Parts: sequence; structure tokens; C-alpha cells
Amino acid sequence: MVNDAAAIALAQPQPHNIMMQDANEKETSMGVELLNIKGLSELDQAAPVVMLNLMRFRERSLDGNGSGWDAYLRYSALTVPMIKARGGTLLWTGNAKAVALGAERGNQWDYVALVYYPSLAAFTDMMRSPDYENSSDPHRRNGCAEHVIICTHEAYSKFNVSA
Repeated sequence: MVNDAAAIALAQPQPHNIMMQDANEKETSMGVELLNIKGLSELDQAAPVVMLNLMRFRERSLDGNGSGWDAYLRYSALTVPMIKARGGTLLWTGNAKAVALGAERGNQWDYVALVYYPSLAAFTDMMRSPDYENSSDPHRRNGCAEHVIICTHEAYSKFNVSA
């Protein structure tokens, strides 16, 4: 059986809208400081959630160590154990191919991931942990030109979640 980090590595996307950015340029608009604490605090902290992750990769990692995808793989290798330690799991990942409905402008993504957490509190605990912020998140910021995480609450699912 393939582990979660290996499954991510097998799915390398063919980026169609890579952000070109100088490797020396600092990205400040995607850090953990953008976590929507106010909005998330208004939700049921004990309820299970699935986080919809939409990612657009850089052509080159900001640290100069490979591509944006390479940096994202480093991020995933560090983050998946943190997710699992909090009872979460990767449900699904895949390459984004095309906007099927709606405006294409601003919606060109390279990669999508659905990540289950047994509670919203588990997600925020991980995101606010020093280990995530100092070890994992720099790789995410180096690799992703844009990364949006949308908190969802199940209305219907055929997924059988077992962390």
C-alpha cells in the first residue's frame, strides 16, 4: 500500500499557470498569519471538517531548491505526519485540469487536496503549532504561488473516513 506522502509524489501536476517569481523575492501574503482565526472561531470547534486545498505552484521554489512542486513535496512529507497525529487523513488529491464552470480568470489551479480532520480544533491546533509554522510552512510558501484552504462541513459523502 502506498503511504499518503508517496501518493502525493506520484501525482505530480503539469502546471498550466505557474507563477514566475524571482527566487530572492519574499512571499509574505501566504503565511500562517493569514489564518482566518475570527471566521474559524465562529464555527463548531468539535465538528469534523474537510479542508479543500487549492494550490498553484511556482516554477522555481523561492529557496532555489528545485521547483515549486519539489518544495510542496518537502512540505507534504513534514505535514502529513502532523495531520495524522491529530487524527486526520488525506482523503483525495489530484491535478486540476480545467475550470468546468465559472470564470477561468483567477481560478487556474495546479493541484487540489481534500484533507479530513476529526475537528476544526485539530486543524487550527496544527496550523498554529510552532512545528508547523517553523518546519513545514516555509516549504509551502516557497512552493506555492497561491494556496487557498476552504473549510467545509459534510452535507453528503460517499467517503468512508478512517484516519
